[in-house]
Amino acid sequence: MENIALIDSFSEFKDNKSIDRVTLMSILEEVFRAALKRKFGSDDNFDIIINPDKGDLEIWRNRIVVADGEVEEDNEEIELTAAQKIEPDFEIGEDVSEEVKLIDLGRRAILALRQNLISKIHEHDSTNVFKQFKELEGEIYSAEVHHIRHNAIILLDDDGNELVMPKSEQIRSDFFRKGDSVRGVIKSVELRGNKPAIILSRTSSLFLNKLFEQEIPEVFDGLITVEGVARIPGEKAKVAVDSYDDRIDPVGACVGMKGSRIHGIVRELGNENIDVINYTKNEQLFIARALSPAKVTSMEIKEYEEERNGKKGRVSVLLKPEEVSKAIGKGGVNIRLASELTGYEIDVQREGLEEEDVELTEFIDEIEDWVITEFKKIGLDTARSVLDTTVEELVKRTDLEEETILDVQRILKEEFED
Repeated sequence: MENIALIDSFSEFKDNKSIDRVTLMSILEEVFRAALKRKFGSDDNFDIIINPDKGDLEIWRNRIVVADGEVEEDNEEIELTAAQKIEPDFEIGEDVSEEVKLIDLGRRAILALRQNLISKIHEHDSTNVFKQFKELEGEIYSAEVHHIRHNAIILLDDDGNELVMPKSEQIRSDFFRKGDSVRGVIKSVELRGNKPAIILSRTSSLFLNKLFEQEIPEVFDGLITVEGVARIPGEKAKVAVDSYDDRIDPVGACVGMKGSRIHGIVRELGNENIDVINYTKNEQLFIARALSPAKVTSMEIKEYEEERNGKKGRVSVLLKPEEVSKAIGKGGVNIRLASELTGYEIDVQREGLEEEDVELTEFIDEIEDWVITEFKKIGLDTARSVLDTTVEELVKRTDLEEETILDVQRILKEEFED
């Protein structure tokens, strides 16, 4: 048969692509019908018989026999004389089936047909990959580092599918080499043009949630539920867990003896510090637990009529002076995670503020706002608290220079001397 290379390629496509026989035949017929439509104006009166396993292809054009000189539509009608050349017994009004050879389509049409076939196969593959990974959104997936770029890592799975992990989805301490196996959660799957874009993430809170499911049997079995996750990737995370079985200690089960169970998760996340707390529907108790290791003296909750910036209310928390820095945490990390986990904006207030003490914000005209913010990050929000802390300690715990700290303490001392 003409253009045997095209026919031989049928089985090649079938063997090299994850495509079933019925789908392949459908694609082949679609491609050939498009070529016939371009050549003859319509493909309605053509029969296409395909056997992709053997590489067989037959195309038959069906026309009606009409009297000589009465043909109105060449593609649908054939003169009696021409029909009788095919078969002498044909008469007017009968149907004639005539085989169309591939060579009749023309060399350019055949080349275009092959290219169209390849394009359709790739399009089918892309659609299948998209559907496959769309169902895996939110699940943990492993792939191998194939190429490292300055703003992303390109990964390939065992089937040769390409995944992308942008810099923003990598933990700050992550360091990968070509060939390394990487685990993450499939964050999103989109079709860009005809190609699926699969984004893998290691910074998503869902990744931590899924790691709990994978590493802790009771979570996988549903005996323990993860009620909330808040994390600063690679630095610190808070996870709220609960169990409907009173015999199970959800925190103990997740952490394990001497941290044995959670150690694997911590290591996977670049030694991210993970606080596991007991979930409760009692808002006050939940907020207090979320602020651990600080111990809360009391709190006042003000619910919003409707959510503001994803928060359902504001909480004013009263703490002893020595607990304030614990509640806020280094760089404000602890209070930020507690706020994210509970869904409340949290304001920390120091218990027993002395009458002669003054809020740092009162010195806004003399001390720059960003300097005050640095002190607040470590729980120092009054003049007395700053003066009672050594310069060495302040240099160690803030990003402030020693000279700046000395200037601030001088301003504060002058206020108290007055």
